[in-house]
Amino acid sequence: MKNEHNLQIQAANRTTLVDEYYFSTKLQEIQQMRQSGKDIINLGIGSPDQAPHPEVIKSLEHSAWQNENHGYQSYKGTDALRDAFASWYFRYFGVVLNPGNEILPLMGSKEGIMHISMAFLDPGDEVLIPNPGYPTYWSVTKIVGATPVYYELDASLNWLPDLDTLEQSDLSKVKLMWINYPHMPSGATATREFFEAVIAFGKRHNILICNDNPYAFILNAAPMSLLSVDGSKEIALELNSLSKSHNMPGWRMGMVAGHSHYIQQILKIKSNMDSGMFRPLQDAAVTALQLNEEWYQHINKTYLERKIIVHQLFDALKCSYQVPQSGLFVWAKVPDDILSAVELADTLLYNTHIFVTPGFIFGSKGDRYLRISLCADKSRLEQALERINNQLKN
Repeated sequence: MKNEHNLQIQAANRTTLVDEYYFSTKLQEIQQMRQSGKDIINLGIGSPDQAPHPEVIKSLEHSAWQNENHGYQSYKGTDALRDAFASWYFRYFGVVLNPGNEILPLMGSKEGIMHISMAFLDPGDEVLIPNPGYPTYWSVTKIVGATPVYYELDASLNWLPDLDTLEQSDLSKVKLMWINYPHMPSGATATREFFEAVIAFGKRHNILICNDNPYAFILNAAPMSLLSVDGSKEIALELNSLSKSHNMPGWRMGMVAGHSHYIQQILKIKSNMDSGMFRPLQDAAVTALQLNEEWYQHINKTYLERKIIVHQLFDALKCSYQVPQSGLFVWAKVPDDILSAVELADTLLYNTHIFVTPGFIFGSKGDRYLRISLCADKSRLEQALERINNQLKN
């Protein structure tokens, strides 16, 4: 058997541009700690822990029993699924989308970040990326050979970009801008005025504005879509997902919406990378998209109850946070006398066996922040609070 150091085939250069995803490596460490007998409370991941609506599961089961539903499916998704996405967008966002050519179902919106980047970016193109922001915007930009250009977000501006400052920079090579509202990790929401301003900004500088919108229905009193702005389809795309809004993260069910020309370019990439989504998953997604407002009220009631405990947890740690925040997390600033958020996160993990996310993974503007997920039941959150209080007494 050959020694690993003698292997002849080297990995592609692009593998040197990115590291393994932070959560991938951290979850391995947590698993090892659990195997050694430690009871780790994981408050770091935004993976909904509740089941989808029972009717969604019934739809999945019924469809799975149909023999003809186990073959390859259309690269564009079923007509019924695209119709359901279009109806969903009209009902909740007031956005009119042509289901025939302005919607493309995806295997989760994370897939869409890669497909959009591959469809529109060439080496040398620049991409505006929020700091703090979802790490995948940066990593995918690097993988496709484009150049990340960070724009800083700050609590003083409610985590919205300062477009006036951006206007003063060299935007000649910028082709795409990622925005994400409700924002992850801060939980900030956008205003109608900001959406109108960023669309105008994109048109002035010929920049494709991409809004990643999976948290629209989570603890958010006024769900909004970037595509509700007049003329937005000329210069914008929006990603959405059923992962958070319908408790379906492992189902990998998302979408991208926008002008038919843009959707067609994305389809060119997607159709060369997969062979369509499992039909029963699509049929179940149709059922999910047809749920009424009681569904969102139900899941938000649970998250709100959990959020109260997370606030108490951060209060015990003397961390400060803004209220309200939308989405599946609470984002809080660590006290000034703490050396770093990483230090506090590691202390919690190794001393109290509680895993929370240090904000540095979202960019340098997150260095003084921690993020706690609401995707743990009340009993585990209460147990975490008890552990922290006991630790503080010692």
